[in-house]
Amino acid sequence: MPEVPEVSRRSVLGGAAAGALAVGLGAGAASPASAAPGADADVTATAAAPSRQAGQKSMINVPYEAHRTVRVATIGLGNRGNGMTKGWSVVPGCQVTAVCDIRTDRAKRVADDLVKAGKPRPAEYGGSAESYAAMLGRDDIDLVYIATPWEFHYEQGRAALLAGKHVIVELPIATGLDELWDLVDTSERTRRHLMLAENCSYGRNELAMLKMAHEGVFGDVTNGHGGYLHDLRALLFSNTYYTDSWRRLWHTRSTASFYAMHGLAPVAAAMDINRGDRMTTLRTTATAPRGLADYRERFVPKGHPSWNETYINGDLVTCLIETANGRVIRAEHDVSSPRPYSRINSLAGSRGIFEDYAGTSRTGGRVYFEPDHGGHAWRDFEPYRKEFDHWLWKKIGDDAANNGGHGGMDYVLQWRTVQQMRAGLVPDIDVYDSAAWCSPVPLSVMSLDRKGKPVAVPDFTRGAWVNLRGGLDSRMTEMPPV
Repeated sequence: MPEVPEVSRRSVLGGAAAGALAVGLGAGAASPASAAPGADADVTATAAAPSRQAGQKSMINVPYEAHRTVRVATIGLGNRGNGMTKGWSVVPGCQVTAVCDIRTDRAKRVADDLVKAGKPRPAEYGGSAESYAAMLGRDDIDLVYIATPWEFHYEQGRAALLAGKHVIVELPIATGLDELWDLVDTSERTRRHLMLAENCSYGRNELAMLKMAHEGVFGDVTNGHGGYLHDLRALLFSNTYYTDSWRRLWHTRSTASFYAMHGLAPVAAAMDINRGDRMTTLRTTATAPRGLADYRERFVPKGHPSWNETYINGDLVTCLIETANGRVIRAEHDVSSPRPYSRINSLAGSRGIFEDYAGTSRTGGRVYFEPDHGGHAWRDFEPYRKEFDHWLWKKIGDDAANNGGHGGMDYVLQWRTVQQMRAGLVPDIDVYDSAAWCSPVPLSVMSLDRKGKPVAVPDFTRGAWVNLRGGLDSRMTEMPPV
């Protein structure tokens, strides 16, 4: 099998220029006065937002052009891409028109499966690392879905935008600050949307939590806690699950919060990040890297290729994020330790708290709110979820359970994306949300390089974050008839 190319430290840090500016060096760096309100003296500002080119405008509140049918092409047909491609094919008014993978047998297998399911056969591309570029030249693609290893997301997402397509990218959209800024600017120049495929933002509990926050159940929201705590050790050492061991190899390259977006994004949405508040500073801690080496010692044969690797990413990487309105978010990442799965998904305010992955009910959540509760005893989340259930789950919850993975939230994400494109609506998640939610990847590296000192979070909206606007807490709308 072809090996996944090595990823340079430059790509993890977001490029030499961005790295230098992030520690206050070079022309164009913002003055200390422009750092986050309340930030201590150790905070050094990231570079001022790059100037927009002539004719380049914000994509905030820009609707999709209406599509009678949304024609989707997939790049990357491994475990995730294969499953999601089938998901796109069953959304009303959506057709998969092309599929691409460096391994041609995968493209053929996915195309065969779609035909067996009674769907039109998509065009197949593969055989080289550049096959996707040929596919992007087609004129029967409206949306490109990217599910390749992390190191390819930026290049492929940018290419799709430049080809005139809307884009949805699996986590993260990029791993470097200069790459994140470039995707923002390319989206603005091409007038095409790019969004993070953050399925957890469409989770049933997460959307109910969002509605509760916006309807004042928490009082004044003060803090939240989210993350990605998932014991992936067996899959990371599998010879087949992650092709060419791409995900395990990231643990040999850098100490970073690679994948906290699943927990960070729902909390950020509940706090109206980029819609009245914004993340301003981030500081990071990391535990010693013990989990993967210990698992290898106990369970992996000595002849396995992993015995030539040294793991440097901390088992638990924690980011503490402050916002302009004085809120605090704790975002965690741990895929190397033995533990039950959790995205944490907790929100608290002046009148109470919600904690997910903690209760004994079928929802998994527990709550404590004044004036409803007292006696310092947790209560079941289920009555609140029923009351604040998002319209998407009320409308398509049964379809989601039958057609989508991860408890149905994959299908909700896909259905909503297609609905917005067919109806000509503004996307719930835009390129600015996507960049902000992914920025802890490079920012965590920078903070850890400075022994955990805070670094400033860029304002990808270029000041527009102060304006309230819609997002995931949307009003009910219909899917246009097919």
